[in-house]
Amino acid sequence: MTTPIRNPILPGFNADPSIVRVGEDFYIATSTFEWYPGVQIHHSRDLRHWRLVSRPLDRAALLDMRGNPDSGGVWAPCLTHADGRFWLIYSDVKRRNGDFKDTPNFLTSCERIDGTWSDPVYLNASGFDPSLFHDEDGRKWLVNMHWDGRHRRNRFGGIVLQEVDVEAGRLTGPITNIFPGTALAYTEAPHLYRRDGWYYLVTAEGGTGYNHAMTVARSRTITGPYEPDPAGYLLTAKDHRDLPLQRCGHGDLVDTPGGEHFLVHLCSRPLGGLRRSPLGRETGLQRFEWTADGWPRVVGGPGPGQPALDVAPPDLPEHPWPASPERHDFDEPDLPAEFQWLRSPEPERFMSLTERPGWLRLAGKGSMGNTFEQALVARRQEHLSCAVETCVDFTPDSFQQSAGLVSYYNGHKFHYLLVSVDDAGNRHLDIMSCPADERTFVTWPLREGQLDPAVTDPRYRLPDSGPVWLGADIDGKDLVFRWSLDGKEWTRLPVVLDQSLISDEAGAGEGASFTGAFLGMACQDLSGRDHPADFDCFAYRAT
Repeated sequence: MTTPIRNPILPGFNADPSIVRVGEDFYIATSTFEWYPGVQIHHSRDLRHWRLVSRPLDRAALLDMRGNPDSGGVWAPCLTHADGRFWLIYSDVKRRNGDFKDTPNFLTSCERIDGTWSDPVYLNASGFDPSLFHDEDGRKWLVNMHWDGRHRRNRFGGIVLQEVDVEAGRLTGPITNIFPGTALAYTEAPHLYRRDGWYYLVTAEGGTGYNHAMTVARSRTITGPYEPDPAGYLLTAKDHRDLPLQRCGHGDLVDTPGGEHFLVHLCSRPLGGLRRSPLGRETGLQRFEWTADGWPRVVGGPGPGQPALDVAPPDLPEHPWPASPERHDFDEPDLPAEFQWLRSPEPERFMSLTERPGWLRLAGKGSMGNTFEQALVARRQEHLSCAVETCVDFTPDSFQQSAGLVSYYNGHKFHYLLVSVDDAGNRHLDIMSCPADERTFVTWPLREGQLDPAVTDPRYRLPDSGPVWLGADIDGKDLVFRWSLDGKEWTRLPVVLDQSLISDEAGAGEGASFTGAFLGMACQDLSGRDHPADFDCFAYRAT
């Protein structure tokens, strides 16, 4: 029996998938929000095994997110292929709260998926989730959700269509609202397809939380009107909160070379007993079929339109990729592909792999909540249970300088094991925790007999100089930090932190933030001297 494909196919924060097939190769683009470089593109030849091949928005001309809010930045890229080129369309969200949003949409293209992408063409800012459709007659069309910030209006004002003049680098012709959405509302994430004389519009509705769903409508003409599928949702888990995959929606359709039909979709795996998903919104895969009367239907799930955890694979030869190493020693001139940083197109201002060969040097920058420049380099948490370790060489001379190991969601949700100094110049460990919008330092009980609480607890005093190993063990909702002076003999810190708070749903609730947990290295220096921390390695393993 052929082994099924286990969802999610892209674990950890990989939201809003857009898929395209070019010959025998499949590519998925996903949102990166405030993480740089922008847009992740994964490659597969069998829909089972995926590898990261490109982050195309890698220079200031394409993306500069300094000052963007948490969960702003790159929303919902759309990846297509036509005319011998890949086409990528994306939003760079500059403001996301309140009735008014700034959501400029851009188009870039490249002949190679891992090449240098063209300077962007600005399209509009009328809404987000833009998508590019290449019609059979060679014309190209933009669809995006239409944001209406006027008083007493439906903010999600439907899906609008306008033609793209690629040669002129602009939109042209009338703007047509082709679909107001269904009663589920929050209509977004449009993708257009053409099949058997019909134009099909796939959207997401219900918001990006636990009422999320994929819906389908169709029309004989591209400008509509579009008739919703009378059977209801193409995919959702909103009425089945016991399913392992939740928040299913925001998807895209693809066919294999042999004519099998699949869709990719957003999903999450909340912790048992909690509606919190530290891994964020991930990418899942489902099979679907076309009915005799021309509607797509998901098959293989526990019920109609419900997501399957295990999916029958396509009739394609398996094509695994080499596994990523568990440990990186920063011996190469480039940052390993797993890692990203926040917002800035100028990482050389705070990061170097050459100033101290074999080490990643981070120059201390802004605080953990800074939206302009942070020295924070991290990778996605991909497993609900995992362990991470790093080794840092850092000798601060002020309490305003700190560096260490962080579990990070955004500037208001993180757990940070840091090295700093107290007022007496004693180098020590501390934990700063911002659990869902509240800032606290974790205080441990003083050792018996210690009289002065202003003096650093000697159990966590460090030598005045030299490397320190820092580690974290995550088991579902629990995170425990540990430390060592040799990387062999470890001391676990006597506090269990709530890793479930490092999630979309914590704090302001579902639909308020959109990324996922990252694990990585950080350095701050609020004295303005850019005092550096050197990291010798970073290891991540599932447990």
